[in-house]
Amino acid sequence: MSRHPTTKWAQRSDKVYITMELPDAKDVKLTLEPEGRFYFSATSGTANIRYELDLELFDRVNVDESKAAVGSRTICYLVKKAEKKWWSRLLKQAGKPPVYLKVDWDKWIDEDDEKENKFGGMDFDDMDFSALKENAVDDADMEEAKAEGGKVEAAQAASTNEAINRRHDENSAVPQLGVDCCGL
Repeated sequence: MSRHPTTKWAQRSDKVYITMELPDAKDVKLTLEPEGRFYFSATSGTANIRYELDLELFDRVNVDESKAAVGSRTICYLVKKAEKKWWSRLLKQAGKPPVYLKVDWDKWIDEDDEKENKFGGMDFDDMDFSALKENAVDDADMEEAKAEGGKVEAAQAASTNEAINRRHDENSAVPQLGVDCCGL
């Protein structure tokens, strides 16, 4: 007889995060079907105990854009929804969810908060990183720093301080933060 791993889930309008907590998982098998059927199996522990999940998700999914990552303690599956909309629950079947299925509050964002919190969390899927050049040290600064004795870190720090000072001058009501902000 197989067991069910503790499984957490969270969603956005276009995707669902499914995380199975199973340390040292071996022989991991993941299957996702377009109709929304999700199957997982693996063994774990010295006794090779078998774990399985067979879930019928709330709606159709895009199998080609979905992806999985198997870690040492968890198996994470990012399931792309076929249609960009919020699901009222994870499973198609209404009623109380199984005891092993829990909300992943670390990843959860409410539907209303998704638009407001676009970059406040750790989801950078739609972010264009090329727009972050304001604080970057460009190649000319790097070459100049190398020519002056390899002080690359000093050039980076100077560039960061210039950006902080420029922002401070533009809006003097905002206090200038030191380099060791929040102990980071």
